[in-house]
Amino acid sequence: MNMNENKKEDRGERPLVVGGGLAGCEAAWQLAEAGVDVVLTEMRPIRTTPVHKTADLAELVCSNSLRGDSPTNAVGLLKREMAALNSLVIQIARRTAVPAGGALAVDRELFSQEITQRIADHPRITLEHREEIDVPEGPAIIATGPLTSSRLHEAITQRLGEEALSFFDAIAPVVAGDSLDHDVLFRASRYDKGEGADYLNCPFGREEYEHFITQLLEAETTEFRDFETADLRYFEGCLPIEVMAERGRETLRFGPMKPVGLIDPRTGLRPWAVLQLRQDDLAAENWNLVGYQTKMKQGEQRRVFRQIPGFEQARFVRYGMIHRNTFINSPAHLDAGLRLRHEPGVRVAGQLTGVEGYVESAATGLIAARGLVAELRGGEVTPPPPETALGALVRHLTQRPAKDFQPSNITWGLMVCPEDLRKIRSKKERRLLHAERALASIRPWAESLSP
Repeated sequence: MNMNENKKEDRGERPLVVGGGLAGCEAAWQLAEAGVDVVLTEMRPIRTTPVHKTADLAELVCSNSLRGDSPTNAVGLLKREMAALNSLVIQIARRTAVPAGGALAVDRELFSQEITQRIADHPRITLEHREEIDVPEGPAIIATGPLTSSRLHEAITQRLGEEALSFFDAIAPVVAGDSLDHDVLFRASRYDKGEGADYLNCPFGREEYEHFITQLLEAETTEFRDFETADLRYFEGCLPIEVMAERGRETLRFGPMKPVGLIDPRTGLRPWAVLQLRQDDLAAENWNLVGYQTKMKQGEQRRVFRQIPGFEQARFVRYGMIHRNTFINSPAHLDAGLRLRHEPGVRVAGQLTGVEGYVESAATGLIAARGLVAELRGGEVTPPPPETALGALVRHLTQRPAKDFQPSNITWGLMVCPEDLRKIRSKKERRLLHAERALASIRPWAESLSP
């Protein structure tokens, strides 16, 4: 009897959720709140990863932002659908939110700590710290994320009969606010969105911008190992700034450094380019460089970034870095319940499925858990309605052509727009009505999963 069979006996009939990230915590919470006893395993701190810093569950390793929060934004709609279904991740994100204009951003430490506490305190969740090295027997949800351990990754690859796909992801640096020159930086949100001046803005003149781009292009970057460069691909939604600069000297100025909607109060004019910093904790001590994902070596980050106006004495709380992510070819292997086609007792959730983004990852954990609850109770497992953001994620994971499958954030383009709404010319009005329609249909879907 192998190790996982022993564990199946140990847990009895309780479902197993593997991975204590956003998707795993959301899945375990949804099961427990539905009255199902569940075992949640997390390999940290017994075995860590190159990017995690703590032993807490649901640690945010990249940005502290859960992105746009308006219902006219696809991820804003997704948050509302999840909130309507008692999402733990959205609950805690609201409780630990920091100012971020029109986005929802969190104090990353408090966010992880509160989720860890809620999971540990739930009477129906048994939290165990151990590394899973094989695909478990069902009922189970694998939500080990893009940094799945090498042994479990190998086991999944062997079981699926083909190599997992992969891409490279990058992390932006975080700096101490008191180390910046606030006579140069100014507070503002683009177009004055949000409750107030939620971002710190570093204005660049034309010469300053050109100098920065030159230094960026000449900086020494992380070297990849031979086996990594064979399939070197980046996720387009999170490109390192060096890669963007290589595509053209103006690329950053029309991307994360675009100055539109911002006026420098010192000059009364729009800067040539702008670096925005988003609050990273509730105390406003640490600030994240928005869109500044980087693969520069740490010494080069200090040298290049300290040439930014106002950054001359910048103190880095966390350096940017690049890491390899893996995900399975979901359309080839998952059904509409996020179950492995050849092992329907096992579901997959989170970034391992090929969704991109914190909210999307948690959403797939919610979908997988809701389907498992229905199955355990003898009900029929049906995907969320196609006009919903949740339904759009399932469509992306199960109906896209398997040949060129790539990770994706939630977008309006993934959702099925109701026929009567397509005739509305105003995009804002159409999306508001679409959001209302989606929210009206999400609760009946959840209720339909009950026997």
